[in-house]
Amino acid sequence: MSEHCHCHDEEHLYHDHSCEEQSKYEFVLNEYADTPTDEEIARAIKRAGEKVEKNNNKEILKKLFASLDLTTLKCTDNAESVLALTEKVNALEEKYPDLKNVAAICVYPNFASIVSQSLEVENVQVACVSGGFPSSQTFPEVKIAETALALKDGATEIDIVLSVGKFLSGDYESVCDEIEELKDICGEKSLKVILETGVLQSTENIKKAAILSMYSGADFIKTSTGKEASGATPEAAYIMCKAIKEYYAKSGRKVGFKAAGGINSIEDALLYYNIVEDTLGKEWLDSKLFRIGTSRLANTLLSEITGE
Repeated sequence: MSEHCHCHDEEHLYHDHSCEEQSKYEFVLNEYADTPTDEEIARAIKRAGEKVEKNNNKEILKKLFASLDLTTLKCTDNAESVLALTEKVNALEEKYPDLKNVAAICVYPNFASIVSQSLEVENVQVACVSGGFPSSQTFPEVKIAETALALKDGATEIDIVLSVGKFLSGDYESVCDEIEELKDICGEKSLKVILETGVLQSTENIKKAAILSMYSGADFIKTSTGKEASGATPEAAYIMCKAIKEYYAKSGRKVGFKAAGGINSIEDALLYYNIVEDTLGKEWLDSKLFRIGTSRLANTLLSEITGE
């Protein structure tokens, strides 16, 4: 457990060092105590849904394609299958030079070296899930070692899962310490924290998990692993985007949003795009701040864009 508070300069106003460690996190959460009502969430999703048809055009589909974290996280993944996926991304550059490529290839950490060594295109990130993915149930030392090894092997982004069990039991200190330590290891490289919203049980918990993750250094907050029964939902996305907006207003730090888990259709992707646009504005609709994690959507989008 770290004895110091690793905090970002713009957030010093939230740290009362005279308080007990535990109350520090309560203090932060009290700064962001407002949670959206069910009615507000329903209205926002209805509004976003009404724009799906209008936004289903080539320009926006190209933006969606460029925001994809092309993901393979199967127990059957092997060196050959991961290499084949990377080669597909390389081939896209040659076949469609005017199309902005996917944002990242996302794999298990043991495949970081294969992707980083065989990826021939610029501006495509090597993302690795880490820290005991997908349950986050392992020793902190293992999480640190796994993350450090993935980075050493060429990962440029790390996706970790919030320690949901600790969070639900109210142990915010351990949850935040862990994120801070893993962000320290990542340094300038992007850290995405997966909230696993489907098991967080309430709007209030999703908001709290989002705030604590951002406060502890997350560069992105992400809906889900895709390994639980409930993946991404528009409701969770809206709550998270509202938290990002509020956090930015108070801290001045922009945190990205990633939807993942069961996003299989263009309509699904457009709904998340519209939620982000309506809540956070167009400046968030860039792959630096907006991602969609998917294994299936890339081909569908490509077919729509190219007409092939």
